[in-house]
Amino acid sequence: MANPPVRTKPRSCTIAIAQLNCVVGDLAGNAEKILHYAEKAKAAKADLMLTPELALCGYPPEDLLLREGFYRDCAVALESLAKNLGELGGIDVVVGHPHQAEGKRYNAASLLRDGKVFTTYYKHALPNDTVFDEQRYFTPGSAACVFDLCGTRFGINICEDTWGTSASAASDGDGALQAAPQRARSAGAEVLLVLNASPYHVRKQGSRYDAMRERVAETGMPLVYANMVGGQDELVFDGASFVLEAQGQVVCQLNSFEESLAMVTFVDAAPQDCEVAEELSVEAEIYAALCMGVRDYIGKNRFPGVLLGLSGGVDSALTLAIACDALGADKVRAVMMPSQYTADISVEDSREMVRRLGVRYDEIPIKPVFDAFLESLSKDFAGLSVDATEENLQARTRGTIMMALSNKFGSIVLTTGNKSEMAVGYATLYGDMAGGFSVVKDLAKVWVYRLCHYRNSLSEVIPERILTRAPSAELRPNQTDQDSLPAYEVLDPIIAAYMENNMSPADIVAQGFRVEDVKRIVELIHRNEYKRRQAPIGIRITHRGFGKDWRYPITSRYRERYE
Repeated sequence: MANPPVRTKPRSCTIAIAQLNCVVGDLAGNAEKILHYAEKAKAAKADLMLTPELALCGYPPEDLLLREGFYRDCAVALESLAKNLGELGGIDVVVGHPHQAEGKRYNAASLLRDGKVFTTYYKHALPNDTVFDEQRYFTPGSAACVFDLCGTRFGINICEDTWGTSASAASDGDGALQAAPQRARSAGAEVLLVLNASPYHVRKQGSRYDAMRERVAETGMPLVYANMVGGQDELVFDGASFVLEAQGQVVCQLNSFEESLAMVTFVDAAPQDCEVAEELSVEAEIYAALCMGVRDYIGKNRFPGVLLGLSGGVDSALTLAIACDALGADKVRAVMMPSQYTADISVEDSREMVRRLGVRYDEIPIKPVFDAFLESLSKDFAGLSVDATEENLQARTRGTIMMALSNKFGSIVLTTGNKSEMAVGYATLYGDMAGGFSVVKDLAKVWVYRLCHYRNSLSEVIPERILTRAPSAELRPNQTDQDSLPAYEVLDPIIAAYMENNMSPADIVAQGFRVEDVKRIVELIHRNEYKRRQAPIGIRITHRGFGKDWRYPITSRYRERYE
């Protein structure tokens, strides 16, 4: 009789995904958070916890990475964290951190085990496009990093390492970008752990799935994708961490825009099914990103609250709703500053909206201050006709009032200009552009309306009349935006085609737009670069915003053909 087959015990290992909201430069605070989540992961019987890219120092640290002392302090914080985790015992942790060795600087990830740094991986592919400048700071690595845990072999990659051929020219030139997952596989890895600081833009998750499924198909390895969450200046990280099994199916998906911890058990290197979060609508996704951007910018910079000028228009209405949802009404103060050109309905709608939201509200008429300015300038302006100067002076009167309130009470001013206005310069320097943080700076006007309707679908806080009346700056009698701009249904697609998608003017005209509209809008975009350089930073929600993504010269005579 044949001997019965030998049964082997299945290899089981539980991985905790720590989707963390870290603060750039807060080494002690970030280390404390990692330790806290490791305690929670250990209590949930996890064998290992995976953190996001550069979790120890926060992402992106930008030119902090050029300072020697920053690396020394990061090394001390990492050693201390390893010691504290060793005292906790019973769980390994993979931590992202900057590392300096032999005069070179690396974007690194270390396995902390038994109170020590067990092994360290250096990121291979250093992105240097869109909002990334990693080649400015780091040297690429080239060696695989694979370790054994509970009988399963795990490999480490960091973010761009797994994004395929799209950025291979930015690697070390010998195919390192393509090779990073394959090198882990060749070194014996059965599961790939990927630390990420992947910033949000609209529908970014689909791109992540596509790229990671390609890596899974190439290597045959399941993949754990741990992404950072939270706001950092103009960037928002949405989290949305996930796990793919060997055929590319999502078996675990964390909620977007929430700090959280999830457990995934691998049996014989295969992830077992667990909770998969529901996909948000695009409106819900963008709204959550804007709320997180506001909440973290205000909170991480320790402002006591925010101020904003409420005009009775759609942009300030959306900004107010976001501020209240992000911070709570008690930290928001709205100020209405009517002039002689402000319509009664603007005041009425503003009063109604603040009543619904329960925020502090003040009305400060600007006519006395505006008239005083005009009187001071009367000799210089004598004999000259009224023009945009007087319109801009009203906006600057409001800006001065808002900044005075900010100085006195310590709250930061939220500006309310949208992407359509910022693109073509339909904003006043030191007027409505005066402030510290721009909430809807990367949101085209048509999207402002969509988000207003979305917010009202949750509870009706924005009066309907604000959404149906023609938009106006109310700086002269009977003024509307379309007096000086094309309809937003024309303006916004041209801006998106030229600025976001890098289409040539001729190609935009070929899509059916009038050459005179395209020429005027493109000229306005470039003519107003000097304004945007002086504008407050704002939350990036598209794949190309005016900020890190857009670096055009102010002084330039280059113009493309329009036909």
